[in-house]
Amino acid sequence: MQQYIPDLSTPTSTNIDNIITGIKNGNKGLYEQALVNFLAKEHENFLIEELNVPDKREQLWSALTTLTSLTEDNDVLAVVFTCFRIISRDKASVNRLVSEEWLDLIMLHTGLNDTLFDYSDDTLCKIEEGQKVLWNILFNSKEQVEAALENGVLERILDRIRLYDTVHVPDSIKYYDLKIIFYLTAVSKTIRLKVESANGLSLLSTTLKVVLKESVSYSNVAPATLDDKKTDLACEALKALFNITLNCHKVTDATKELVEILRNYLLANPSTLDKTWQLRNDVVNLLTNLPAPSYAKLLIPMTKGATLPKTLEFEGYNMIVIYEILMLLEAKFKDETAIGNQLEVYSPVLSVLVRGAKAVRAIRKYLRIHILPPLIDMDKRPEETDTLRGHLCKLLTTPITEVRDLAAELLFVLCKCNVARMVKYTGFGNAAGMFAQRGLLGVNKCEEEANYSAEEDSDTEEYSEQKHLINPVIGCVEKPHADPMAGMTDEQKEYETMKLVQLIDSLSKSGIIQPAKIGPDGKPHAVGHVLELQDGATGRSSDSD
Repeated sequence: MQQYIPDLSTPTSTNIDNIITGIKNGNKGLYEQALVNFLAKEHENFLIEELNVPDKREQLWSALTTLTSLTEDNDVLAVVFTCFRIISRDKASVNRLVSEEWLDLIMLHTGLNDTLFDYSDDTLCKIEEGQKVLWNILFNSKEQVEAALENGVLERILDRIRLYDTVHVPDSIKYYDLKIIFYLTAVSKTIRLKVESANGLSLLSTTLKVVLKESVSYSNVAPATLDDKKTDLACEALKALFNITLNCHKVTDATKELVEILRNYLLANPSTLDKTWQLRNDVVNLLTNLPAPSYAKLLIPMTKGATLPKTLEFEGYNMIVIYEILMLLEAKFKDETAIGNQLEVYSPVLSVLVRGAKAVRAIRKYLRIHILPPLIDMDKRPEETDTLRGHLCKLLTTPITEVRDLAAELLFVLCKCNVARMVKYTGFGNAAGMFAQRGLLGVNKCEEEANYSAEEDSDTEEYSEQKHLINPVIGCVEKPHADPMAGMTDEQKEYETMKLVQLIDSLSKSGIIQPAKIGPDGKPHAVGHVLELQDGATGRSSDSD
């Protein structure tokens, strides 16, 4: 087809008619020139008015289907499939255009019905264009998605994925196979269950291993270097795995193996920073679905004679993977664009850290060292420090409840579910919401605290010296400030007091605030009258001097 020069002066309607007539009459020169002209003019268009003429779109589709069944010229087929892709952009007509004959031809020419297909450079362009058409069809039609279970599309794509470990299939073809599997499992629960039952977890895990094996410099001791194509392949496989592990609750050999594979991807080196973020986000998203006890496979046992920086070696493990997850969280905290999208940005990585800290003791202790190191500087509020602890304390008061609860849960677990320790590191004001939610505002202790060993003394010398000066509400040493009532007469003080009482009464009557006291369950309970607060205070102070 390279011998034809596109003629942009020919109207699209004429090109369409010449394609239909040329194929019908066997006039190769006429339809090939018209195909080249059509592609040159319409390859970027989604709305082609000339195809909206009654039956014109169907006539063109039928003519191209006929040509597909007659020719073996891969160059012509690549052009024909590109035309199919342009026509299939119209969602309204997809279902009436696609037939069993057309699907059989597409699967034939894209190698989906032949395990011995020759994936040569000569066939590559044809296959890629055929896969793009298939993607368009599935993307634009819910009916075609459900039909993929019956017409063989799903099963044959899975069959080709099974060949990746033994047959050389170009990365560009693998990419669309995995992209289609991801989409199908995302939009159809029936297909998702079908892929699960077809051992999809092991199948896609093997695909991830193949990508690693084919990457640059990968070995048991060196992280893989991934080019953009390999990174994209891995991301599509990870997203498909996310779909089929939504109900994965049991630790099995397959989940343990998958976590080991994910460990390698968290250490991999994509070619750009954007690709690195994309890959690690997809890995973390998948980890949120996997059973937390399997996170132990994220830790790399230390070998004899191995030396590591002190920040990575802990209790006989190489903690580099957990360190990388922490660095990902820190990078997200420093990303200014995350402010308006906290749920999507923070919740996956926070969820992984919470689940890991609860399930694996070594992970919890390592996270505590890096997130809650011994306190030295008590002059700043916790949320004002540019540390992981500071950023997490800021999230304790975010209006995004899911993110707030995850941040509170992580800090509380790292504090061994001890209320006093939580107050020490976050300030009572930041943690009060979580305490109220859990019923820990009174004398009650958290039942989970009993699951941890006795609290060791972690107070630094600097903290001990200033402990008596720290305001537990704000979590730092409160700077001296002038007495606002200094110089006032008793009459002025009484006037300001009554004014404050009236303001509080007004807010209470309007429902903006509501007086409450702590009940036996450790949670705040509304009171009917302010005198109930006085009764509670009297009861609590009866044993004092």
